[in-house]
Amino acid sequence: MNGLNISVSPHIHSPRTTTKIMLDVIIALLPATVAGVIIFGLRALAVIAVCIASAVIAEFLFNKICKKELTVTDLSAVVTGLLLALNLPANIPLWQAAIGSVFSIIVVKCLFGGIGQNFANPAITGRIFMLVTFGSMTSAAFPTIVDTVSGATPLSVLGEGGKADTLDLLLGLRGGAIGETCTIALIIGGIYLVARRVIVPHTPIAFIATVFVLSLAVTHDAKLALQYTLSGGLFLGAIFMATDYATTPVTKWGKVIFGVGAGLITILIRFWGAYPEGVSFAILLMNILTPYIDKLTAAKPFGGAKA
Repeated sequence: MNGLNISVSPHIHSPRTTTKIMLDVIIALLPATVAGVIIFGLRALAVIAVCIASAVIAEFLFNKICKKELTVTDLSAVVTGLLLALNLPANIPLWQAAIGSVFSIIVVKCLFGGIGQNFANPAITGRIFMLVTFGSMTSAAFPTIVDTVSGATPLSVLGEGGKADTLDLLLGLRGGAIGETCTIALIIGGIYLVARRVIVPHTPIAFIATVFVLSLAVTHDAKLALQYTLSGGLFLGAIFMATDYATTPVTKWGKVIFGVGAGLITILIRFWGAYPEGVSFAILLMNILTPYIDKLTAAKPFGGAKA
């Protein structure tokens, strides 16, 4: 009779590593990245390069100085830098982009113990830090595949009673952050992540649907509600940052609650807040609530007693 092998968890092993997951995220972000460079020009590429390089160097130096295991090869720093860059306008000073990237890595990620230990999404928190520190970051006016992209973002235009073109919102021919404008590119990336089973669609669908339904309830205009949904960083945030493993719920219903809550906060800020966009704040606030959502939606162990 063979003896029993006793060992600590985990007992289920998977060939999927952090590096492979991060590589999939990078691949999924490529359509939006390429679209952003085409739309906003080489200046957008410079912002992306600075953010990624700053993130990687910051993590390497922190681990080196603190004599910790070097983790830059897991590509998580690359993903953080890329996500932050895609949340920034192409005309942001490069030194500000570097500071935001270093803040995201050192303060939000490394000081909390590294990947998987941070309570909030580093890129989102870095963007909010930059917004509070350096002011508005919602416009960009650079030569593009059309003549220019207006400095006014669609959310600002819609908020002032103006009009936006739905096709332009899908293609990205508008003002805004580098990676948030081309909705089609973001959807392609999202489909790739779902197909690769890197994410499940619960949170993105709940987030986007909530924003549309509540926009419709406020505006009483389906076309206008759709334009509000396609505007701003909703798709970028819902697909790539509201699905972060470390900072979002692990249960299916928890993911739905997270998405609905983020959508509600986004609408409150967009229509009644001081900022035209609320996606970043919504995700950060829901990150804080994630432990409570997980506890609320956790399945009761078979045979377990009621709490």
